[in-house]
Parts: sequence; C-alpha cells; structure tokens
Amino acid sequence: MLTTTTTRVVEPHELDDALAVLDREPVNNAFVAARVRVAGLDPWRLGGEMWGWYHRGRLESLCYAGANLVPVCAGREAVRAFAERARRQGRRCSSVVGPAGPTAALWARLEPHWGPAREVRRHQPLMVADRMPEGIRPDPYVRRVRKDEMDVLMPACVAMFTEEVGVSPMAGDGGLIYQARVAELVGAGRSFARIDDGRVVFKAEIGAVTPRACQIQGVWVAPEHRGRGLSVAGMAAVLRYALTEVSPVVSLYVNDYNTAARAAYRRVGFREVGEFMSVLF
Repeated sequence: MLTTTTTRVVEPHELDDALAVLDREPVNNAFVAARVRVAGLDPWRLGGEMWGWYHRGRLESLCYAGANLVPVCAGREAVRAFAERARRQGRRCSSVVGPAGPTAALWARLEPHWGPAREVRRHQPLMVADRMPEGIRPDPYVRRVRKDEMDVLMPACVAMFTEEVGVSPMAGDGGLIYQARVAELVGAGRSFARIDDGRVVFKAEIGAVTPRACQIQGVWVAPEHRGRGLSVAGMAAVLRYALTEVSPVVSLYVNDYNTAARAAYRRVGFREVGEFMSVLF
C-alpha cells in the first residue's frame, strides 16, 4: 500500500479524477475547470501542464502551470510540493492567481527564488450571484458582440486590460494572442457590449464556463461615461444572459480598492463569498 505523497504531471487518462477535484469548489475553480473541460489534460491543448499532488495514490490537489500558475484545492503539503516543483522549473508564468490562502502560501515560498513581483493584489473579493436583482432594469442596449464588430470592440478591450493589469496586451507579440482570445469569446457568443455611435461604452465577457459556475471578466465602462449607472444596468444585462443560458451560479472577483465596482456589483445582487489573490509579473 502506498503511504507517501507524490507530485507529478497528471496524465490525460486521469481526466475524471481531475474533474472530481475541480468540482469540489466549482466557483473557485471555474477558470481551470473550464479549460480542462474543453482541452482535457494534454499539455499542448491545455496550454500548460496540470500538476497533481497524490496522497496514498489518490489525486487530492492540482496546480495549473501555464500562462498563470493556479493552485486548486491545495492544502499546506500540496502547496509546499507545488512550490518546490515551480522553483525547480523556474518562472514561466505571467501571474500566480487563485484563492487567497493557498496562493499567498505558494507565493511566500516562491518569492525568494523568483524575485519581487511587479504587483501583488492580496485581497480580491470573490463575488457570486444566482438570481436576478429586484428593482434593477437590465440595459436593453447591451447585447452580444458580432464577429464583424471586432474592430469596434478591440480598443475597449485593450483599454480595459491596460487599465486593469498595468501593461498593454499589445506588447511582445503585437497583441496576436490577446486578439485571438477576444475573437474566441466573440465567436462563442460570450462577449457583450453596449455600442453607441460606433463606440463601446460598456463591455463585459463571460470568460470561464462550466455546467456549475461561470465567471464574468473584463467589465469596463468608457471613462467619459462613468458615474452614470451604466455598469449596474450593463452588468444586470450580462447576468441575465449568464443565468438564463450558461450556468446557475455567476462569479467574478474584483480588487478590494475598487469600491465603486464592488458597490455596483452588490446592487446587481452579487455577494462576497471568498477572496482571491493575484501576483503579477
């Protein structure tokens, strides 16, 4: 009988076991679960490796190691093992992100070896909604973005990303990877916007999708239109789409210092259920 722990890359034939781990915390794990459900566990299709922490031969925890390093259902021993593997491999990711507890523990072990991060966001409230709010009228002008509107949408996406992350997504490869991701969401019918006179004034995407939960991302209001309630009505419209057509629970996470956004999300019916953390390089 196996009595020791093991850490290794999870094999494609272990998909059911990996999904069982991911399903333990469907809201926390929506991003990774969505990727696995689409791509399986083959590293080439997944866009990175899936590391597994095994106890007595049973898969107990995961860590997605791609463009992001994301701990999944990781306790203290699993975090220690994942940190050691990441340390030996060297940093290949642009961020470490996930539930605040294990992410903080993972970063505490990696920081001495990977050096200082560009920014650490330790407190990002995780919020969920499972019903439409009372007394809020969804913006009737928020709709799915059409494929022929990519040129209209992209400037808003670049502005949102740059404002949120602090660097332009157009750097490096000229924005090819970022544009491909935006086009993927548009093609899937998960990109939403209000477009007035050929310009985006509000936008958001439903990024990660699983049968149990989905995650809204990229919420943005054009600066000249802020303070007019567009985010509340716009989010209500996106929430209605998400609850009706995608998943029974809708989530998002937000920076703790963004008090305006947190207030807007609460008005739409989102409530705080946990906390994420992001380390940006």
